[in-house]
Amino acid sequence: MGGTLLELVAGDTPVEVDWFVLTSTPERAEETRASAEAFLGARAGRVRVNTFRDGFLPFQAVEVKEAFEALKAEVSPDVIFTHSRDDSHQDHRFVAELTWNTWRNHAVLEYEIPKYDGDLGPLNAYVEVSEEHVRAKWDLLREHYPSQASRQWFSEDT
Repeated sequence: MGGTLLELVAGDTPVEVDWFVLTSTPERAEETRASAEAFLGARAGRVRVNTFRDGFLPFQAVEVKEAFEALKAEVSPDVIFTHSRDDSHQDHRFVAELTWNTWRNHAVLEYEIPKYDGDLGPLNAYVEVSEEHVRAKWDLLREHYPSQASRQWFSEDT
């Protein structure tokens, strides 16, 4: 996803990105804000960070849906990037379902997160990302998400 964002903002088309994060801690919220600025600079738009409990989004359905509806009242995006509906992680899958439910008449693109779940499925669209942006993505992730450094999947190869 980060490589795609870097490609989009490097192009000639004006881009403004609104970030919507559902689960966070104070440390992760700061990482999110700093990375949005680093990835996108002035095009970062608004960064909305919620503090729902990680791993429990489906069990906080009413409150999460209300957060989606509040966002919908503020923005009408040209394109929305969300998790895949086939993602094995319950929070990711739930977010994808709510995205489609909330923005029925918008272009919604689902992205895959390479990880150990083995849930990578057949894709129908690919974004070519330059080697420069692949390297920049990893450098930015490593710099701005130190809380993820101990994760098994947090590596340059992934």
